[in-house]
Amino acid sequence: MKSGQRLRWSLSWVFLALVLGGAITPRAQATEFDIAIEQITFGQKHYFFGYIGQSRTIPWNASGQYIVALRSDFHDRMPQPGEPAEIVLIDTKRRNRVTPIERTRAWNLQQGTMFYWNPKKPETQFFFNDRETRTGRVFTVLYDVEKRKRVREFRHSDTPVGNSGVAQGGGAFLGINYGRLARLRPVTGYPGAFDWTKGVNAPTDDGIFKVNTETGGSSLVVSFRQLADLLRDRRPDIDAVPLFINHTLWNRKDNRIYFYVRGKWGNRTAQVNVPCTIRPDGTGLTAHETHIGGHPEWAEGSWIIGRHDERQVLYDVDAKKIVGQIGTPEILPKPGGDIALSPDGKWFANGFKDGDRNYYVILRRSDGAHVCTPGFDKGLYSGDLRIDPAPRWNRTSDAILVPGVVGGRTRHLFIVRIQPKKATPR
Repeated sequence: MKSGQRLRWSLSWVFLALVLGGAITPRAQATEFDIAIEQITFGQKHYFFGYIGQSRTIPWNASGQYIVALRSDFHDRMPQPGEPAEIVLIDTKRRNRVTPIERTRAWNLQQGTMFYWNPKKPETQFFFNDRETRTGRVFTVLYDVEKRKRVREFRHSDTPVGNSGVAQGGGAFLGINYGRLARLRPVTGYPGAFDWTKGVNAPTDDGIFKVNTETGGSSLVVSFRQLADLLRDRRPDIDAVPLFINHTLWNRKDNRIYFYVRGKWGNRTAQVNVPCTIRPDGTGLTAHETHIGGHPEWAEGSWIIGRHDERQVLYDVDAKKIVGQIGTPEILPKPGGDIALSPDGKWFANGFKDGDRNYYVILRRSDGAHVCTPGFDKGLYSGDLRIDPAPRWNRTSDAILVPGVVGGRTRHLFIVRIQPKKATPR
């Protein structure tokens, strides 16, 4: 298969067994719709997007012409501070032609560089993280595709945070300390990034920041010290735990933020892993007793989707109770996987691991019609190098972008499209 060659396939168990490797067993049959799978990157370099499609993290720009992605020479180790990844545009209108446009030194193999098309200008602008080569300080970049240049950099020298989640309506993003994550949760951090909190378990000047994308101003929404005080009753030893934060997720109305405060991650018997919510103005800080898995996704209003008792549930963060369910355990065998709700809210994707494969259940919420894809090879990579399922929807809510390993060694990108079910010949 030549680099740059474009292939388009209808769903075929035989083809996928050959390209993705190994035997594939269909998990379910489509009801009233089919899927088609297309590989869109080729060659010896590795392509990946990064984060899960939570909170409308969409790889496509507004018109759907461009998909933004990372390209690297390796994916079998974490990047060192001086090793950049290329930022590329995949032109879907020109046979998925790949054009490198920038580079970043703030990236990892699970979350990439936290791409997010600017909701205020989704056709031409996107955010990504970078860092200063001399100091290691992380900052966020706003890049313009038409101008082919950085139009703004959000730098805060005393508290150099990077984007960890853009408001779905735009105007702000949340920032966290990726240097702290590099120490305490390497898979989500940037190795060697500057960290102003070394030796402090619950600093008062670090936590979740909110950055105004119009003014560039930054404010601390909640500090680690506040979080330690919040958890003291349930964890009397909290002052001895170096805390960190993962997965800062804005809801669809941008009036709630869901996140995890964590610590002692390598110690399963003593680790801290508490889901919390807060309003963007810093009020309403709440620790939740009900844990709904590590990668939840916002639904409507104050509802968030996650896993509880092996069910895919809807949890109301205001009422603090489970209020509904999506699918059944038979349809969604691993509800704790990576999940994403389509932009229009009508479709739900659950990506889960089984052996050395990633599978995807695509479900229509109106009637429960669903299909499970064949498996995409994820190789033997694990830990900091793991290849999460991470489904990401397009803007028209009829396709997801997913990763896969081709030939047992090269990471590439695939599109899984929803299409009308073909009539059976009589």
